[in-house]
Amino acid sequence: MNINDVKNNAHSIPLTSPTYSRGPYRFINREFLIVTYRTDPKKLRDLVPEPLEVDMENPLVKYEFIRMPDSSGFGDYTESGQVIPVTFQGRRGAYVHSMYLDDHAPTAGGREIWGFPKKMGHPCLTVDADTIVGELRYGKVLVATATMGYKFESLDKSAAKATLEAPGFLLKISPHVDGSLRALELVEYRCEDVEIKGAWSGPVGLELCSHALAPVKDLPVLEIVSGAHILADLTLGMGHVAYDYLADSQRQAAPRSVHDRVREVAVAA
Repeated sequence: MNINDVKNNAHSIPLTSPTYSRGPYRFINREFLIVTYRTDPKKLRDLVPEPLEVDMENPLVKYEFIRMPDSSGFGDYTESGQVIPVTFQGRRGAYVHSMYLDDHAPTAGGREIWGFPKKMGHPCLTVDADTIVGELRYGKVLVATATMGYKFESLDKSAAKATLEAPGFLLKISPHVDGSLRALELVEYRCEDVEIKGAWSGPVGLELCSHALAPVKDLPVLEIVSGAHILADLTLGMGHVAYDYLADSQRQAAPRSVHDRVREVAVAA
């Protein structure tokens, strides 16, 4: 394989048997169970990286279970994790804090392309008689359970669409071959071409359990605010770098030139 062939074919590891397909990535009948709750504001601030800002007066977390039965390139899988409402440069969005999946392809693709904080786990989202139930296990240990009355009340579809279309933020961490950081970036992405097929609410419950390697309880549930069950088609848009941590540190650490020092002396005089 010549150099041009390598360049043209390289989009996923391994080169000759890619883990996932090229985008775009379309999701059909993507099903969400989202529980919004209040948590400890200090713990929230400790876990959300600057320059993202959190609302210390209304410290919210969204615990999500997402069922994806028809995902181009990624297949049939489920994920679960925590998303935190934030602002960035005055714009409202959500920081993806944790994600646990049962499928290797989207785990690898999400980490390599965007920087989604994905780890392998065992989430599920099912309907048990009159209740929609989300469960997350890490290994054999149950670490999260969410329940909501099944389609008790209809939600405004436009509000559900706005929720899914809001910008998302990720912390992409890519090590160099010597173990040092090659990339440390705040990535922004959006869901596109969103079609809401249904949106509902109802009585909701959430329980988080302590686990060393799936520390969802580090953001404890102090008060449940609301629950939402959404069914939608959407495309996961590609991302862009909103903030480069390494470039910022390099600028701060860059030595001043002779001309800079001369100007400083002149201003001081």
